[in-house]
Amino acid sequence: MDEIAKYNVERWQALAEADALFTRPRLDLTPESAREFLDAEGVLGEVAGKAVLCLGGGGGQQSAAFALLGAEVTVLDISEAQLERDRQAAAHYQKQVRTVQGDMRDLSALEPASFDLVYQPFSIGYVPDAPLVFAQVTRVLRPGGIYFVAVDNPFFCGMTATDWNGEGYVLKAPYQDQELYISPDPEWVYARSNKPLPAVREARLYRHTLANTLNALLGLGFALIHFSDSKHIHPDASAEPGSWDHFVAYAPVYLGYWLRYQPVALP
Repeated sequence: MDEIAKYNVERWQALAEADALFTRPRLDLTPESAREFLDAEGVLGEVAGKAVLCLGGGGGQQSAAFALLGAEVTVLDISEAQLERDRQAAAHYQKQVRTVQGDMRDLSALEPASFDLVYQPFSIGYVPDAPLVFAQVTRVLRPGGIYFVAVDNPFFCGMTATDWNGEGYVLKAPYQDQELYISPDPEWVYARSNKPLPAVREARLYRHTLANTLNALLGLGFALIHFSDSKHIHPDASAEPGSWDHFVAYAPVYLGYWLRYQPVALP
């Protein structure tokens, strides 16, 4: 385990102990709300009976939603604390979910060509080498399978709501691939938590430029079938400048790629 993995394990353990937003299992889902949660834009299609990998997606949220829709769900996450949330959610809904502790950069614990869908909520920013992860996904995804991956908007990496200068949000960091930046947790991450705030509160994230991300995916045999730049959280241009709701109305913080794996056989 390298230093990147060690930091991520420590951070997510601390976040789980503090009951941070992204560590709380979804225990109020219905099949209808599960589909809306996973696929508000209607791209996913039928998943009942399909083998789904939630990649870097521990926490008992996406796994619970897919299980409610009838999928055969596996979760791979580096954090045992997050995987415990998946097991809690599965027990709550009386569903079966397989959990595997591991690093998204090495999927050798999973069988080749064993998944119809790999669903990766935002997690790839925690490692510097996105193409390495994409290559690992091609190993476990069946030809014709779907890969959803959410990434930070690379044009705004490192910018936060506190960067309001009275007229706009100021870009401070150069646009460089694999650039490390520190992202403090917004206060809403700990809203409704009555537990002590964690000692590890800053995410160490890496910028993945648009060209390098897309070219890596296309070069591996992925075809883009849908793209979203609207993965905001409560955007409101009329909100108080410098607030999270105001900030995300100006800067789409997440991008979502829906891709189909279509490898070309060599002659």
